[in-house]
Amino acid sequence: MATDKHPIHGSITGPIVMIGFGSIGRGTLPLIERHFHHDPSRFTVIDPRDDDRKLLDDRGIAFLHQKLTRKNYEEILTPLLTAGEGQGFCVNLSIDTGSLDLMRLCRELGVLYIDTVIEPWLGFYFDDTISNAERTNYALRETLKKEQRKHPGGTTAVSCCGANPGMVSWFVKQALVDLATEIGTEFEEPAYGDREGWAKLMKKVGVKGIHIAERDTQRAKRPKPINMFWNTWSVEGLISEGMQPAELGWGTHEKWMPKNAKTHKKGPGAGIFLEQPGGNTRVRSWCPTPGPQYGFLVTHNEAISISDYFTVRDKHDDVTYRPTCHYAYHPCNDAVLSLHELFGAAGRIQPEQHILSEAELVDGIDELGVLLFGHAKNAYWYGSQLSLAEARKLAPYQNATGMQVTSAVLAGMVWALENPEAGIVEADEMDYRRCLEIQRPYLGPVKGYYTDWTPLTDRPGLFPEHLDESDPWQFKNILVR
Repeated sequence: MATDKHPIHGSITGPIVMIGFGSIGRGTLPLIERHFHHDPSRFTVIDPRDDDRKLLDDRGIAFLHQKLTRKNYEEILTPLLTAGEGQGFCVNLSIDTGSLDLMRLCRELGVLYIDTVIEPWLGFYFDDTISNAERTNYALRETLKKEQRKHPGGTTAVSCCGANPGMVSWFVKQALVDLATEIGTEFEEPAYGDREGWAKLMKKVGVKGIHIAERDTQRAKRPKPINMFWNTWSVEGLISEGMQPAELGWGTHEKWMPKNAKTHKKGPGAGIFLEQPGGNTRVRSWCPTPGPQYGFLVTHNEAISISDYFTVRDKHDDVTYRPTCHYAYHPCNDAVLSLHELFGAAGRIQPEQHILSEAELVDGIDELGVLLFGHAKNAYWYGSQLSLAEARKLAPYQNATGMQVTSAVLAGMVWALENPEAGIVEADEMDYRRCLEIQRPYLGPVKGYYTDWTPLTDRPGLFPEHLDESDPWQFKNILVR
């Protein structure tokens, strides 16, 4: 029954298939139970590991102890997604499963679909037979955009809808509206589907770039042992993206490019990548609690999708404005230490990997937001400051990091149910107000902060640096070299 505390947001009339039951799958489960009318007897979870099977057995939810592969996914999923009446929903929260193939199958079957990343099949991230350009998220996103152009409309499939990518795209629009209002810009808020209108607004406001600026301060009860990789979310996920090339959306204000930077020959040209791993590339950024900080320039889909979405072109289709956009991620201290250990050993991955559960953590927050910079107010951070303590109170089976992801999955599912024939969509193309309305009860304090900090602030000055003092927000000043 719906309550003020846990309102019912919709009905899933067909079978539900959740692919993956790791930290995010476990955390998403109670949100589905709370907020959707559904039949638990038509709910199936698929995962190659059965560590948490008891959670499903206790609820009467079917569990399939199976790994999906290129060869078996159609045979396994088709009968599960089409059994009985109603419209099914596929919730893909797994690794090493080809998102595009799963999405295509679901749309052919008339089944709603959502994922948190454009995930390739097993082997892609560490494939040394393909170029680094082919291993980028830019390249993965282009496969999605090609499918979107080739098969417009139809059953809704929501791509890349977690905390980031996902929620942060909704934060960008809210932050832009806040900023435009604060500096006194005359504007009428564009409709959520008006990409050109949003891009022109960002240009008018004068935003040069955006950091997905995150600081995870959650602490474990005991110290991390040597030769183990610890993290507050998927270890395999962080290692995989950390071993991809550092990647960023590339803005029109940039005057300098690193020597090892490469552009892309195909697609919209919204991003570049560096010939070095993102998990070993540092940038200067800012979050409200720590203030100035180093973050890792780990590649993420939103770095490209946001820069692409807010691109302004003239009548000749030439780009006249585009913001720089990239992740600036300071994970929990144990993950930072784990990354140092990994790259210090020439990229050898630790034999033991562990996700820190809410029970193993003492305290801390995950401060995740977007830093819009280079405008008349210098810089504006807007985002979630969810603490571990509050996450524990809000829902079971997740820490602060996980809840920012699972609640975005919830919001994306609601939007898909309310817009079942929207075709393939990215978070940038969704109704940010509706999605944040659904998600906000699970995000802790959601606030905005202005700062006068720039990458040129408080440089030690003890050693010569090649800086661009004419424009503090040049990537030349942000990249740690």
